[in-house]
Amino acid sequence: MSSSPANPSTRPRRVALFVTCLVDLFRPSVGFAAVKLLEDAGCTVDVPALQVCCGQPAYNSGDRATTRAIALQVIDAFEGYDAVVAPSGSCGGMLSHHYPGLFDDDPASKARAENLAGRSYELMSFLVDVLGVKKVAARYDGAVTYHDSCSGLRELGVKQQPRGLLGSVQGLALNEMKTPEVCCGFGGTFCVKYPEISNAMVAEKTADIAATGAGTLLAGDLGCLMNMAGKLQREGSAVQVRHVAEVLAGMGDLPAIGEPERG
Repeated sequence: MSSSPANPSTRPRRVALFVTCLVDLFRPSVGFAAVKLLEDAGCTVDVPALQVCCGQPAYNSGDRATTRAIALQVIDAFEGYDAVVAPSGSCGGMLSHHYPGLFDDDPASKARAENLAGRSYELMSFLVDVLGVKKVAARYDGAVTYHDSCSGLRELGVKQQPRGLLGSVQGLALNEMKTPEVCCGFGGTFCVKYPEISNAMVAEKTADIAATGAGTLLAGDLGCLMNMAGKLQREGSAVQVRHVAEVLAGMGDLPAIGEPERG
């Protein structure tokens, strides 16, 4: 996956948004925020109707046959776009890092998977590293803290990109956790297979969040955010939880993750 800033005349312009299952089913506003950020950066954005799950749950469970079948549908859906952008490090990592290896015994499909992998990006990385976006026109009053998701950080190198953009948000102060890079315990199917371990991990994370004094928790992966939001609510915490794209797109007045929709 390329991460070099493009020359303005050759930047990817026809971009496809990979919505992700969790955004589609639980937090569509993240998708709208991603579209706004991409359009503000000069991209033409499509949302292919034929897109499906990236296949990560099947992949993590060892079901390679199902993952291959899903991957071929995704490859078909995103054919021909300059770039494919996901507001999720885990889904972005699946497309860019794991698809090619699914087809080691099928050269034609492997070539198509490698082509998609080379055009696939996580949202924050695409905005900063490829499009060269340095600031956004948004305001969010108050202190926030930021959680680095495992896939985004360790597979895709997403660390400073969201922080740099958050630094341009008027009224926002970033209070870092002591351990922002430590896993929240979600891990996709991990939290289902090992609930006791997962709960212990997220309890340590919410304690770290509370120690920052921030009123809002941000991250770039909805799975992590939902996991931490659930634990914070069970603990009676008043910390609001949002996807970083929502704040950067000026949509910080929406109900926080886990809060009921306003009537």
